Amino acid sequence: MIVCLAGVFWGSVSIAQDNAHHSEQKNEMFIGVDSSAGRVVTQFHQALKTGDKTSARKLLADDVLIFEGGRVERSADEYAHHHMLSDMKYLSATHSESLEHNVKVMGNSAVSMSRSKTTGTYKGKERNYEGMETMVLEKQHGEWKIVRIHWSNL
Repeated sequence: MIVCLAGVFWGSVSIAQDNAHHSEQKNEMFIGVDSSAGRVVTQFHQALKTGDKTSARKLLADDVLIFEGGRVERSADEYAHHHMLSDMKYLSATHSESLEHNVKVMGNSAVSMSRSKTTGTYKGKERNYEGMETMVLEKQHGEWKIVRIHWSNL
């Protein structure tokens, strides 16, 4: 019986250590997300997901550059009047899980780099891929604004 209890105890300790190690690894994958710049990125994602065009537009610098799928949009107004609405429809129809997100603030600039897993069905096609996003933010008149976005997926 003592051998059984010892086995259960050591097995539990091993599981707890594995869970703690996994938690540490998970925490290392999400750095700076709670910074003020990181919260702007999260708010932008949420605005796109919920179809809140006004909030999404407000978080972009007027002269934002957005690189996606071999195309470039050269202002917040261009994005808002063209691709933003299709992004909102797509994101509301699919599920995206954040795999990694790192935000580095350097004075009045910040860089956000993330990976995500997207699944779901859109326009009759199954979606299942990993995406990558890089955003550059600047503090303008006391507020963080997104000035560059690069989206790609595998």
